[in-house]
Formats: sequence, C-alpha cells, structure tokens
Amino acid sequence: MTTAMLTTTDSIAHPEDTTTKAARPKHSRRANPLASTRVQSVLLLVTLLGSWEAAVRFFKVPQHLVPPVSDIAVALWRGLATGPLAKDGFWYHGGVTVAEILLGFLIGSGVGLAIGIVVSQMPKVEALLEPYVAALQSVPKVAVAPIIVVWLGFGIGSKVMIICLLTFFPVLVTSIAGFKAVDPDRIDLLRSLSATPWQIFRKAKFPSALPYIFAGLNMAAAFSVVGAVVGEFVGAQAGLGVLILQMEAQADTGGSFAVCVVLSVIGIVLTGLLRRIQRRVLHWMPADTSQRTVNV
Repeated sequence: MTTAMLTTTDSIAHPEDTTTKAARPKHSRRANPLASTRVQSVLLLVTLLGSWEAAVRFFKVPQHLVPPVSDIAVALWRGLATGPLAKDGFWYHGGVTVAEILLGFLIGSGVGLAIGIVVSQMPKVEALLEPYVAALQSVPKVAVAPIIVVWLGFGIGSKVMIICLLTFFPVLVTSIAGFKAVDPDRIDLLRSLSATPWQIFRKAKFPSALPYIFAGLNMAAAFSVVGAVVGEFVGAQAGLGVLILQMEAQADTGGSFAVCVVLSVIGIVLTGLLRRIQRRVLHWMPADTSQRTVNV
C-alpha cells in the first residue's frame, strides 16, 4: 500500500516526466525534415522530373513529341525574361488570361451562389428550375464556345462568358446541397425562439452550407482556367491559349509545355487563395475530424 502511494505521489509531483515521455515521439518526428509533407512533395517532384529527363535522353525521344525537362525550363526562362508588354512573352499573355479567369470566376460563382440562395429559400422555385438546370448542365460547354465567340467576338467578353458557364453550375449545385444539409433540429430550435426566416438563414443555413460552397468554389477555380484556355483556342487576340497555338504551329513543344506550367501555377495560386480564405472563414471547423476532443 505504501509503495503504491509513493509511486502515485511521485507521478503527481513530477508530471513533467510523463509529459516529456509523451512528447518525445512528436519532437523526434519534427526533428526529421523528411517527415514534412511539403518536403516529401518536393522530393517527389524532383524525382519525377529527373526520371522524365533521363527517360527522354536514354530512349532518344524526339523533342517535337516529348521535350526534355531542360528544354521546358529554358523556354520558361525565356518567356519570363521578356518585358511585361512584350507580345511574345508570358507576362503580357498571362495578364490577359488572369484577367479573364478572375472576371469569369467572380461573376459565374457569384451568380451561382445568389441563385442558390434564392432557390434554397423558395422550394417551389427549386422544383420549377431543377429540370432546366439539369438540362443546361449536361450541355458540353466546349461545344457552345464557338457560338459564344461568334456572338461576343474575339475580345475578353467571350472568354469571360465561357468561364461563367463553367463556374456557375458547380457553385449552384453545391450551394443548394449545402442549404439542404442543415440540421433540422437547429431550424426547429430557432423557430421555437420566434426567429425570422432571415435569422434562420443567417444563423443556421448559411454557416452549414459554407463547406459545400467552398467545395464548389474550388471546383470552379479549376474550371475557370480550363474555360479561359478553351475560349482562347476557339478565338482570341491574346492570352496563354493563343501563345500555345503559336508555339505548336512552330513545333516548339518545349514552349507549349512551359505555358502549361504557367497555367498550372495560376491554378495553384488561385486554389491556394481560396483555401486560405476558407481557413479564415471556417475557423470554427476542425482541420481534421480525428483532432476533435471531447471535454468532460
């Protein structure tokens, strides 16, 4: 009995010992730089690029089919080293494409969210518009792109319209699904407290739908880049899509791949900004459900 009491007293008197032991595995994992996900991602990228370069050199693949990574890097440096107003550089055409992406994304996702909010408040309107939304969503936007260019011309308007069509439906569908996923008990509780429909929407429906809305925005961000390039392929005077067509006409495959790298960076930056906004807005949500703790 005395021995058990002494052992318990020692563990209570020196709680830092148990804390240190429990924290040792974490410190050891943090001390290892290879345990970082970012480091592993960079190592994977370096491995893939190195394998690509070695495979192209070893099997002597023609450069007009698959260029080596070194040629892509040279073309990327050559395109970025030009002035911001140079018509053959990446900065000028990239600026045009980014402007199209931002305008189309903001307008298309904003209209989709607005209609989703209206539909969520009016079930009869949802039943009325549901078949039309399904029919328009099934129409391939790439097939409609030439008609839009004929209607709106080769300027920025046609590209913005194509991007709006691609970004509208993901945000609309996910927002409607989010407004439907709200817990009915929360709505009943607010109604028992004599809350108005606007208060119910602001306190219960909209916060519950935010994860769905951000999921739709992330999809729309990827579609906006695709829509901009498709619109520029169909007909445009400037943009990264036009630059790809020019390089393909000159059999400059390395330059085409370099432009694709720039488009990928634009998509990554846009998605990263959305995720940062999502973390700020949804600060009340745990990053991982496994990290949830219950206080007793």
